[in-house]
Amino acid sequence: MAGTLDNVALITGGAGFIGSNFVLQWVKGHGSAANLDLQTYAGNPANLLELDGNPRHTLIQGDICDRDLVRSLLCKYEPRFIVHFAAESHVDRSIASPGEFIRTNVQGTFSLLEEAKAYWLSLDQTRKAEFRFLHVSTDEVYGTLGPNDPAFSETTPYAPNSPYAASKASSDHLVRAYFHTYGFPVLTTNCSNNYGPFQFPEKLIPLIILNALEGKPLPVYGDGMNVRDWLYVGDHCSAIRTVLEKGRLGETYNIGGNSEKTNIQVVKTICALLDELRPLPSGTPRESLIRFVEDRPGHDRRYAIDAEKIKRELGWQPSVSFEQGLRQTVQWYLDNSEWIENVRTGAYREWIHHNYGEQLAQ
Repeated sequence: MAGTLDNVALITGGAGFIGSNFVLQWVKGHGSAANLDLQTYAGNPANLLELDGNPRHTLIQGDICDRDLVRSLLCKYEPRFIVHFAAESHVDRSIASPGEFIRTNVQGTFSLLEEAKAYWLSLDQTRKAEFRFLHVSTDEVYGTLGPNDPAFSETTPYAPNSPYAASKASSDHLVRAYFHTYGFPVLTTNCSNNYGPFQFPEKLIPLIILNALEGKPLPVYGDGMNVRDWLYVGDHCSAIRTVLEKGRLGETYNIGGNSEKTNIQVVKTICALLDELRPLPSGTPRESLIRFVEDRPGHDRRYAIDAEKIKRELGWQPSVSFEQGLRQTVQWYLDNSEWIENVRTGAYREWIHHNYGEQLAQ
């Protein structure tokens, strides 16, 4: 990989849900990847099995806070791009253990920026001009919307409402500051809720799919009317590649799926798909399994992304409708039972019990 001006990328968090989907796309069609992932509960090397033996992909287990390791990888692989996915990302976990989110999302991003800036400064003029640092963030930094409020744009003021969102907002500000202070060539993307293959089953869509498959209760927070804009993960990855290739330095690009749905709409759609594709032996409609549980603290009511800027400036827009993407996702989980069993460890089961168990037992 080293010593060329081809598309060599250092990708952080590339064994997680979005990161692994990006790595698969990147190596198949774009270049080589040095993939740095701590491989915690949500970082799963099995997501990358189809790249086993591929000389254009190397998976390194390690921490973005380990500056010596990051420095050595930059020296060894000489990347043209850094794509920074690595983050703690689950709101419920941030409420229970906010310190982990500050360490990874804030301190980790700072450590990565420091080492990346030093590496960039060491490059010759040609390689310096080619280099990009792309920071992957979330729409949750913008806070919450009322039912009639305009969607989040890149100029919406930050108003994070959870420790997770606050930690990502902090990392966004650091990335911006390194551009304005040092001229470091950064790009930032803020995406809406992703779904698709390889998503760890603590998030809404895979949790509902797996519980519904087994005839278990389907937990829905509050009244189920919280609204999210849903983005198929493959579309998200193609948008990131577009920003890398065409984005203006120092700019932020919102990435959305143009698919606002209430949580209860999503859950009922999954129930209908599974009733069609794999009915319960009893013939019971899966909607009967829905259980409304106590809302989580600070639960944002609505997110919506205005993705007009990336469409206007870079020519990107989502290609997968929510209906198409959700059907593909449900089918993927039906076809990958071995992957599911491997990720549903004792630690996962303990978390689900901690977060939902007592409420579902009532």
